[in-house]
Amino acid sequence: MRGMLDIEGLRSAVDGGSIDTVILAFPDMYGRLLGKRLDASFFLADVEGGTHVCDYLLTTDMEMDPVQGYRFSNWEGGYGDIRLAPDLGTMRRLTWLDRTALVVCDAEAEPGHEPVSVAPRSMLRKQLGRLRVLGFEAMCGSELEYYQYRTSYPEAARTRYRDLAETGWYIEDYHLLQAARTEDMNGAFRRHLAASGVPVESTKGEFGRAQHELNIRYASMLEMADRHSLLKQAVKEISDRLGCSVTFMAKPDAEQAGSSSHLHVSLWTDSQGGSTNAFAGDGNLAGIACSDRFRWFLGGWMRYAAELMVFYAPTVNSYKRFQPESWAPTALAWSPDNRTAGFRVVGAGPALRIECRIPGADVNPYLAYSAAIASGLAGMEGKLEPPPAYMGDVYSAPGETMLPRSLEEAVERFKGSELARSAFGEEVVAHYAHFFSTEANAYRRAVTDWERIRYFERI
Repeated sequence: MRGMLDIEGLRSAVDGGSIDTVILAFPDMYGRLLGKRLDASFFLADVEGGTHVCDYLLTTDMEMDPVQGYRFSNWEGGYGDIRLAPDLGTMRRLTWLDRTALVVCDAEAEPGHEPVSVAPRSMLRKQLGRLRVLGFEAMCGSELEYYQYRTSYPEAARTRYRDLAETGWYIEDYHLLQAARTEDMNGAFRRHLAASGVPVESTKGEFGRAQHELNIRYASMLEMADRHSLLKQAVKEISDRLGCSVTFMAKPDAEQAGSSSHLHVSLWTDSQGGSTNAFAGDGNLAGIACSDRFRWFLGGWMRYAAELMVFYAPTVNSYKRFQPESWAPTALAWSPDNRTAGFRVVGAGPALRIECRIPGADVNPYLAYSAAIASGLAGMEGKLEPPPAYMGDVYSAPGETMLPRSLEEAVERFKGSELARSAFGEEVVAHYAHFFSTEANAYRRAVTDWERIRYFERI
């Protein structure tokens, strides 16, 4: 694939002077890529050695404060090291950076080199391993939306993110004229990602002023989670170099549409004729030709979505996206090709898949995909049937189960989830319950611009 490297390819590029830096990166609990830049010759001298980073990186908040209350890492334990073990199959050249390659790493305990259970990539590997035992591989695709601004990141920070210069001035969903005005940004995103081992499908205007969507080609689930994180990193870094900015906040503006990250998932199994879509079949569910596995996977994914909501909607801002008639779901309903439903079924035969429309663009893909597989597996194991399909406008549907309305509510559901404990383990549940509670508590203490504007003079 274009942009991908093996060790010999890297060695040749280093010898030829076209690469001199290798980034070792891993996703933290927010889905951000953290790590180190290594001299490429040093990396080649000890490829398997990886590098070490402080274990506090899996206990910090957004501000990089070392939060207390975690069992995994704390002041009492001295904040030791974890090892970043390179996954060499992810090595690629980053064309938007000068003479640079990147390798995604797994977090391992030191000593012993056991997977760190609370690391997002370890969590996804565990769920995919459970799926593989049953003879299935998960294929998926992330769709990511974002808002674009002509204001640079430093200037946006200086003004505390107020009065940013939007790249558009009217809703530009599918508009080619307005999209042409941002082709310096979106075209650069497409070209650099495609040349860096992240195959691209398209970009398009979305349902907001200055809002766009970038779709990358579907892949196996771990590869897609890596591509998802690399997409966000590339889009931010390229925008930064252009003196512009983007945001992947779920709801950056109360008056505009939120930014989504729809997840498309299907299961595949090997057969004599090659790999086949295990969701396709001769059954009939609301007019969809499907297998029992499809019904049960959908049933499980829906049954446990509210319990694992923190993995789909991880920030306080996430929940402000769930508004009626906003293109974001408000209820746990499913329907064939219906954008008002939280679960939309699309495609047929080999293309049959489930689209989960719950996550926003702020989602950590490793956690969201882990939740999807854990829920779907529970559905297949318990032969859980989905509720009847809802035909029509789900926003106006009476009696449908509503999604959690706040991060605090979602954390309480997560704490009480037996599925979370059985699928991820008690250590992981305690770790992430503390992480998301810390996020919610930080917001509860904050004084917002909304409060100042509303109460400063008139209360």
